[in-house]
Amino acid sequence: MSEDEIEKTPQPADAERPAGKKTLSVDAERPAGKKTLSATHTRRFLAAVAVGAVVAAIVTIAISGGLRGSDSAAPTISGVGPAATGSPRDDAFTSAAAGDCLDWTPATESGGERTDMSKVSCDRPHRFEVAGPFDLSVFPGAEFGPGSRYPGAIRFAELRDEHCTPVVTSYLGSGFDPKGKFSVGLMFPSESGWASGERSLRCGLQYSTTTGELQSFAGRVADQDQSNVWDAGTCIGINGNLPTDPVDCTQPHAYEVISVIDLGTQFPGPMPSVEDQDRYLEGVCTQASNEYLGSADALRNKTLTLFWDNVSLESWLAGSRRVNCSVGKEVETGGFSAITGSAKGEILINGAAPIPPPAQPEGRSLPTPLPGAAPPS
Repeated sequence: MSEDEIEKTPQPADAERPAGKKTLSVDAERPAGKKTLSATHTRRFLAAVAVGAVVAAIVTIAISGGLRGSDSAAPTISGVGPAATGSPRDDAFTSAAAGDCLDWTPATESGGERTDMSKVSCDRPHRFEVAGPFDLSVFPGAEFGPGSRYPGAIRFAELRDEHCTPVVTSYLGSGFDPKGKFSVGLMFPSESGWASGERSLRCGLQYSTTTGELQSFAGRVADQDQSNVWDAGTCIGINGNLPTDPVDCTQPHAYEVISVIDLGTQFPGPMPSVEDQDRYLEGVCTQASNEYLGSADALRNKTLTLFWDNVSLESWLAGSRRVNCSVGKEVETGGFSAITGSAKGEILINGAAPIPPPAQPEGRSLPTPLPGAAPPS
């Protein structure tokens, strides 16, 4: 079985990488007339990233032709589904119940073979937390009956959205952040398993990249902060002009995270409005930028843009409170320029050193958002 078949599942465009994650951006000491990266533009960028992940995952699964080699009767993940081979992997899957955590060796490390799927303690790194079973054999009609046609990646994605989202919501109660770092996953049978009559599926939670590759995480989802944040110093890669996954800052990237802010310390009560969040974050993110880059002039001299995230009502109700402050370089037509090097030191923007703008008149200490930059409430 290939790594792609095991670890890639199409995700809805607003689930795993929620559109509108970045909602406001400003330039520290912005030159007069310079545009900021607007909420509408950024929302469009991240929506495109999510759509790209869906396309990549669907194509990968669709052209893979099912399982190969010694895995020809074994499960696939995200799906992962079982077939009767009697291996420990199949036992782990078929006996998996709500609250069980599953792990396996990635195909890139195992030479393409996958014979070690097992239940592990959820305190240990794992790739899938089971929220509940889902049995297609009880469905009326012929769609999933004996001898029925294999549903395929798109149909499995529909089944995940229709049935697994409620399973996960019930499993976590109000504790699931649909815009957080975890997404709803589905483990489903391979084509050969389907042909042999297997109809057992598992709904659960996973942590994946923008291309759909599952990443290890430790601890039950219900017991941890689901805020979709990266540690300060993380550089987010770039494809075209769209952000992707973390990369080394020496590689081309879209933006660099400079701080993690816990809004709960400033707003211990009900969720603050986006406007209140922005008023607070404008100050703390500007201070974080000055400290991270080494001076109040560094952001402007490097022609970078300062921006931050907002917490939505859904996320707030699920307990998410943390957001990122980040710096990048906007593209006038939408998206980001490619930056090489950490913003703490010398950088290149699209391969060229930034040219500092003319000096600004004295008297401005904080950046001012453009009118209408914030999304409508």
